[in-house]
Amino acid sequence: MPPEHSSEVKFEIGHVLFIDIVGYSKLLINEQSEQIQKLKEIVRGTEQVRLAEAEGKLLRLPTGDGGALVFRNSPEAPVLCALEISQALKSHPQIRVRMGVHSGPVNEVTDLNEQSNVAGAGINIAQRVMDCGDGGHILLSQRVADDLAHYRQWQPQLHDLGAVEVKHGVRLHVFNLYSKELGNPELPEKLRQAKQQTAPSTATRGEELWVAVLPFKSSGDAEMESFANGLGEDITTGLSRFRYLSVVASASAAQLKGESGDKRTLAAKLGARYVLQGSLRKGGAGIRVSAQLVDTQTGAQLWAETYNRDLQASTIFEAQDDVATRIVATVADSYGVLVH
Repeated sequence: MPPEHSSEVKFEIGHVLFIDIVGYSKLLINEQSEQIQKLKEIVRGTEQVRLAEAEGKLLRLPTGDGGALVFRNSPEAPVLCALEISQALKSHPQIRVRMGVHSGPVNEVTDLNEQSNVAGAGINIAQRVMDCGDGGHILLSQRVADDLAHYRQWQPQLHDLGAVEVKHGVRLHVFNLYSKELGNPELPEKLRQAKQQTAPSTATRGEELWVAVLPFKSSGDAEMESFANGLGEDITTGLSRFRYLSVVASASAAQLKGESGDKRTLAAKLGARYVLQGSLRKGGAGIRVSAQLVDTQTGAQLWAETYNRDLQASTIFEAQDDVATRIVATVADSYGVLVH
């Protein structure tokens, strides 16, 4: 009989934040020490680190110019920690860091110095994600972005950068996390260069994926009109997060409000191949939203769905956000109708 093999390696899912000081090797020795010390103080002072340490749910992996934090309590923890660090660094503009977040398998190991350490694919991929960024960037793997996308508060901050080739020919789908106050909205240089190298094929694909969200038809009363306008704008904003889609601006699409004609004609006026449109009907305290996505070149209806929601004064915006989020996720998410 073959010998039995057993392994003492115990993997678990870790939520990893990898941090790196940009341009560290070019700094003077005393500047390196000062920046590392200040960064350590900022990291230790974050609420997420304090909470995770108190619960015994934090592992650390120091590196010469930064380090990795492995949270074992929540997928949100490394993202919230990154935002805390970004906020604190506003007072220290001389320290430029980039950060990458990924959730994946990790395990505790003992290194050659008999010190406890942490390793695993979760660490490696978080570092690869971080390596795609420049100073100020908070980049996320697709797994992390998919987890966050289910929550309304994260939706506006997730910006799809598409796939990029990293070390050893591995391709990662990366998202940029930023708001008006935090993060870096600029396209990372690594992705900018890759985009320039593939400009011809990207342009062709972009032309095929022009999408227009036409004004939703409503019953005409003020409340329904407001709901319809807001829904269309939210869907347009949501679809615009995906870099592989080119979305007609809400203001341009709104000019066709009330116009009659077939979808091909309306789409031609906007220069879009795909048209998303729908209607609203009110009944008592409820509302029914019908939506459909059409390929105007072939005339095929690619997708259609109906959503029934309560429409009370206190929940009108919640209903609007919920329906818009579901439509965007269905049309353009990782496994959406217009998948990249």
